Amino acid sequence: MSPFDQRDDLEPDLRLGFLLTPAFTILPLAGFIDAVRHSADDADHSRQVFCHWEVLSHDLTPVTSSAGLAITPWKTFPEAGQYDYLVIVGGLLDHLEEIPPETLEFIEAQYTSGVKLIGLCTGSFAIAKAGLLEGKRAAVHVHHRVEFLDRFPNALPVENELYVADDDIITCPGGTAAIDLAVEILIEHCGKSRGMKGLTALIVDEHRSAHKVGRLPYQDLEDCGNWRVAQAVKIMRQKLRAPDTTQKLAQMLGSTVRQLNRAFQDHAHATPQEVWRDMRLQHARWRLMNSKRTVTQIAHECGFADSSHFSRWFKTRFGETPSEYRRQRLIKQR
Repeated sequence: MSPFDQRDDLEPDLRLGFLLTPAFTILPLAGFIDAVRHSADDADHSRQVFCHWEVLSHDLTPVTSSAGLAITPWKTFPEAGQYDYLVIVGGLLDHLEEIPPETLEFIEAQYTSGVKLIGLCTGSFAIAKAGLLEGKRAAVHVHHRVEFLDRFPNALPVENELYVADDDIITCPGGTAAIDLAVEILIEHCGKSRGMKGLTALIVDEHRSAHKVGRLPYQDLEDCGNWRVAQAVKIMRQKLRAPDTTQKLAQMLGSTVRQLNRAFQDHAHATPQEVWRDMRLQHARWRLMNSKRTVTQIAHECGFADSSHFSRWFKTRFGETPSEYRRQRLIKQR
């Protein structure tokens, strides 16, 4: 039986349409759809029994991934079926403008008709380009935050969360987080035992919740290949409570301020002080959710002069004051 086939005697619990943007990334697509595949049938027969999925596009021309592998769509938009979710798989941002207008119109039409949207990797950019993320939160990779805000200043980017749901739009920065998101959706629609089935098959140790992020903020900069940036980030992490000036940081590295600023612009698209402040704000956000420390105590422990100064920067960064952020998240966890 081909992957296009499904059992006619059983209505699937979950229906998905997949839409691949030009130069899409393989890993989030593969992780997400393989988790669905394992949950869709008993044993490992790969039949579309409990879940059904199709690959869609404006025409049937193969779509080439960022790795050069191509996938041929199964159906055109006029042939699309009924879906619970439309999954938009993004990729290299250099190819964002190659998304056909028909694709953006299809995304908007599906959302308007009540279909929930999922943006994997830079799929959030495609959804925003369709005009659907105005005033909404969206999970983006830390590398893409500046460009996301430049392109879509009215959207609210969120980093260091595995996925974010806002008004029937779910976004995920990609990578293996796509597996966690797929499992979350499968549990909701197919039950926990079937939803968790794919984790064993994919040799994944555990299902991570949206807020459980394994990597530290800006950890990727420690492996960026530039020694000034890598060492500076390590120092920043050690001195979250007592940040220094860029001049002092450059002196500790045996560098000049100009060299350090240029290196950070090349690799982080931000100044050292912007990265350091954002690192402290993200650490403060973690403390708000995982400790009983007061806002004033957290402000001091994360290197801010006082709670007012901390609250202003926190609201600028996350759209809420620290107290509002803690209160809203704790309510949702009850």
